[in-house]
Amino acid sequence: MDFVSPVLDVAYRICNCLGDRADHLRRFPQNLKSLRTETEKLNNVYKDVKERVEREENLEKKKRMHVVGGWMERVEAMEKEVNELLDRCDEENQKKCFGTCCPRNCRASYKLAKMVREKMDAVAELQSEGSNFQEVAVPLPSPHVIERPLEEKPLLGLDSPFHEVWTLLLQDEQVGSIGIYGMGGVGKTTLLKKINNKFLQSSIKAFDIVIWVVVSRPTNLESVQETILDRLDIPDDRWKGRPEERKAEDIRRILITKKFVLLLDDIWEPLDLLRVGIPPLNDGNQSKIVFTTRSADVCRGMAARKSIKVECLEEKEALSLFQAKVGVDTLNSHPDIPKLAEMVTKECKGLPLALIVIARAMASAKTPEEWERNLQKLRMHPKDVAGTENDLFSVLAFSYDSLPDEATRSCFLYCSLFPEDYQIPSEHLIQLWIGEGFLDEYDNIQEARNQGGEIIQMLKCACLLEVGTTPFVRGEYLKMHDVIRDMALWLACEKGKKKNKFVVKDGVGLISAREVENWKDAQRISLWNKTSIKELREHLRFPNTETVIGRMMAFKFPSGFFTNMFVIRVLDLSNNETLKLLPAEIGNLATLQYLNLSNTNIICLPIELKNLKKLRFLILDWMFSLGPIPNQMVSSLSSLQFFSMKSLLSCLQMDEIILLEELDQLEHINDVSITLRNILSIQRLFESHKLRRSTTSIHLEGCRGVSQVQLLSPSCIKELILVRCDELEEVKIIQFEKQVVPSKFPNPQCCFNYLLSVEIHICNKLLNLNWLIHASKLQFLHIERCEIIEKVTEDERSEGSEIESGLSVFSRLIYLTLIGLPKLESIYGRALAFPSLRGIFVFGCPRLKKLPFDSSICMSKKLKKIIGQQEWWDGLEWEDQAVMHNLTPIFSTS
Repeated sequence: MDFVSPVLDVAYRICNCLGDRADHLRRFPQNLKSLRTETEKLNNVYKDVKERVEREENLEKKKRMHVVGGWMERVEAMEKEVNELLDRCDEENQKKCFGTCCPRNCRASYKLAKMVREKMDAVAELQSEGSNFQEVAVPLPSPHVIERPLEEKPLLGLDSPFHEVWTLLLQDEQVGSIGIYGMGGVGKTTLLKKINNKFLQSSIKAFDIVIWVVVSRPTNLESVQETILDRLDIPDDRWKGRPEERKAEDIRRILITKKFVLLLDDIWEPLDLLRVGIPPLNDGNQSKIVFTTRSADVCRGMAARKSIKVECLEEKEALSLFQAKVGVDTLNSHPDIPKLAEMVTKECKGLPLALIVIARAMASAKTPEEWERNLQKLRMHPKDVAGTENDLFSVLAFSYDSLPDEATRSCFLYCSLFPEDYQIPSEHLIQLWIGEGFLDEYDNIQEARNQGGEIIQMLKCACLLEVGTTPFVRGEYLKMHDVIRDMALWLACEKGKKKNKFVVKDGVGLISAREVENWKDAQRISLWNKTSIKELREHLRFPNTETVIGRMMAFKFPSGFFTNMFVIRVLDLSNNETLKLLPAEIGNLATLQYLNLSNTNIICLPIELKNLKKLRFLILDWMFSLGPIPNQMVSSLSSLQFFSMKSLLSCLQMDEIILLEELDQLEHINDVSITLRNILSIQRLFESHKLRRSTTSIHLEGCRGVSQVQLLSPSCIKELILVRCDELEEVKIIQFEKQVVPSKFPNPQCCFNYLLSVEIHICNKLLNLNWLIHASKLQFLHIERCEIIEKVTEDERSEGSEIESGLSVFSRLIYLTLIGLPKLESIYGRALAFPSLRGIFVFGCPRLKKLPFDSSICMSKKLKKIIGQQEWWDGLEWEDQAVMHNLTPIFSTS
């Protein structure tokens, strides 16, 4: 029986095998149908996954995950295999035994049935896998630079600053941070985009990554960090919701391993880069930071190694930009339009944003009449030109909004009261600000003046004011870009809602009474250049008027014009030659604090002026027709702090001693400018401690019999003018009661630390001005028609004086003017650096054969102009030819 068990076991296995095969064959048709169904379901899942992948790849710029890509390939292969299997199954099903459902080849059919079953399982597995994909694509690794949208033809005029920045980026390892600054709308962001996109060129691989961040205002440090983290491909879950310090650590950890360029656009205040996580720039990593701002102060606050100002376009570039934006069709629509386009372009003064906005408004104007109407609007009411309020003024106004306080904003708006292109003397502007009360927190005029200087610097740094061009003239002059001025007037008039809040008229001729009646709500009235007012039918009320400026007018003001001005603080009637009589009603302006009558032909001052108890500034310069000032008038001005009465003609008939005594009685006086004509007046001035410390400008004219002028040191004098002092031989410096060595050089401690300007005219016995060596802050020196001067000053070392050799002689001098000095042979005994010098004017000095320069001393880079006669220049002797080659390009005869 032992052989029976194995036989039964084999038989059992055979039966099971035959049963399994029979089951496969029996289920074959149903499985075949299920395979078709499941394959169709798999295909639908495949399509869904594929659509997700393509959408994220194309729209979200992602890359498909490897597992998803592999699955899609397996599905495609499976689909091919299933189709081939189904074809074979269909072919096998055709091979049945005649008249039955039995396959002819059971073995072959079994194999196919088994394969169908296996494919069903594989298809089901792929279907389940595809249905469970949570993500199908991941973000692509960021490129080393991301292109910024930029017009096909970027703004003209940016080539020079672009090349300067690009050179610093690639070639100057010493310059790590670069500040690009300029007024709003000048093209700073466009320049930065151009720099960014330059890195797209395949040949430029100087940096591992270029990061672009828009900072804007108010500065959001967290937003800056998150932009950088996103650019560095750090996953959100590693920094979302984490504190600033942790984000900074993540940024720093990555950036110290890279050579990067960080481009920061639109910075309004210094950004603490260490807090952001930016590692310090050094020669080791050679990374760079470039940022744009409207403020030069931000460049300093960000410790920029190089600051580059983007200027407005030149006329030719501006016209090209304007024409490109207007379009050829419009320009060619009438022969007169190209010329009108030039006129419109000039109104924009080279500001690219203004050119673009105005060009957009003009693009649809196809007739010269439309252009002329819009040109008139642009000149008279620029806010009425389409787009200027929203697209131009609102953008520029961000600079105004960023000013630190209301006083600074008021000072800025005040500058719009001056005409277009007017050169504003900064000293005069600050006096007006003080008179208006903008700087009332300072009791002392000098402190207020210092604060005014800081505000001017602030406005210049913010590119809201520009430095004017007035060579060889004492003091700083300012100007306001025309578009900035238009924006300021728009703001001053509450964004155009109150158009007569600031009334500014320049050269408009006679103004009708009806128009003047519309000024009843005006806060400030400013009339210039042959503007006049028609006689009024009745006395008008100006209850809100605080300022009246009337200069170079075709006088007169209507009678009673000033009667009903109850809050006026500033009245400036200067530079009106036709003004001969001052209305007595001005004496009733109880709130008046500033009165300027300079350069008028007023014959006498009404005694009513003594009623101006709040008057702080009285300016009576160059009033050549003025008779004696009424007695006790000046001393009655109990609040007076600033008094100025300058004249270079001996025509004023008044008692100088009495005037000085009245000034001496004023409790608050602390700034006096005055012309004196005799030795007794000079003595009276210096006898008074109050007047001595208050006098900032002194003119000595026609002082006959005066051979010596003694100036007290230390002194508060800022300006000294000597005219027609025929007997004057020397200037001595007196230190309080003690006379200092008069011979040549005073003691170095006896310095004129405030003296800025010296003018000497027709002093024919004056030999030299050696005492000027110690005017350490002297900026302007003018010497004219002094017959025997041989040297301006001598080299103090040659006399063995006590002056320290390290003293910088003329280190602050800006302009030097020498006229009609027939014996002048030397400016100074040796070469000087003149680090501040901008210009030299020499005329009628035939013996002056040498200039105090040599190549061993670094000359001023600010020196831009030397003016003189060609014969004089050709006759100069040069010990150093290099100096001649350096100076020749800046010499001219006019």
